[in-house]
Amino acid sequence: MLCYLRFPGRILQQGEQPPAALCAFIAEQLGLDAAQLGNYAERDQTRREHAVEIQAALGLRPFTSALYRELAAWLLPTALSTDHGPTLVAALIEELRVRRIVWPPLPAMERLTASVRARAQRQLWRRLTDGLTDQHRQLLNQLLEIRAGGGQSTLAWLRQTAYTATPGNFPKLVERLTLVRSLGIDPERATRVHQNYWLKLAREGGQSTVQHLAELEPLRRYATLTALVLELTATLIDEALNMFEHLVGQMFKKSERAHAEQFHASGKSINEKVRLYARVGQALIEARTTGGDVFAAIESLLPWSKFESTVPLGSTKRISRNPRTRIGAASPEERYC
Repeated sequence: MLCYLRFPGRILQQGEQPPAALCAFIAEQLGLDAAQLGNYAERDQTRREHAVEIQAALGLRPFTSALYRELAAWLLPTALSTDHGPTLVAALIEELRVRRIVWPPLPAMERLTASVRARAQRQLWRRLTDGLTDQHRQLLNQLLEIRAGGGQSTLAWLRQTAYTATPGNFPKLVERLTLVRSLGIDPERATRVHQNYWLKLAREGGQSTVQHLAELEPLRRYATLTALVLELTATLIDEALNMFEHLVGQMFKKSERAHAEQFHASGKSINEKVRLYARVGQALIEARTTGGDVFAAIESLLPWSKFESTVPLGSTKRISRNPRTRIGAASPEERYC
């Protein structure tokens, strides 16, 4: 009884048989036979009297109705951040040890955590929906109605957000995002409650049928739809940005492929032109060295008209074949110009 009250912190129940290893350990210290424990507390009054004496000796307090309300208020902030039952029970047990309070029976602790969870849920629902106007509620209710010209509800239509990245699908995402934003649900509402909670609420709503959502009590229904709208907004924005990035990447890849194909196709022509200009350059160097006519040097390699065709249009002015404008016959002013 003393060991159980010290840790984990509860009373050994009537007829409860402790583990054999524990009985042997205690019996060895007391110099007794572990089998004698079976004769202990044949009268339940003896067990209760011993429990009171040990609590007084260890400075423990019994679990009362006043402590029930006090611990429920203490546990509420934790329940506002998580509704995981085992986590709440573990937090409650640790606080009971800190306050040196004897554990109540496990069903009592489960009832306490369940009631706190219910209070926390309603508080979170109110936080999510506080400030919604009648127009907001009407628009949220319309999400559960059948779309005009379609055989599905607006909410079911909005849930169809996974599309292949194509130019035709991008407007579909934008259309859904525009509708969600037109509901006027401020993203600031997501900061009113713990992120884990509203995301969990949104997932639950996303997995529920439209009929089930419509049958929920108004406060819970509007809170669930609000969380769904917040989650849909973030999802649609992410998918639209990802699709846009993918489409832009496709456009660049297509352009790169076209450029590579064009460059490959024109490679032979470019190489021929480079070799031609190398020969023209050599001819010009020789003409300057010997004092010959540079135009004649070029024409010795290929006709002038063909040479002009190798130069892109607009890159240079047409060079006249008039002998008066040749370099050798031009005036210094003409040469400068």
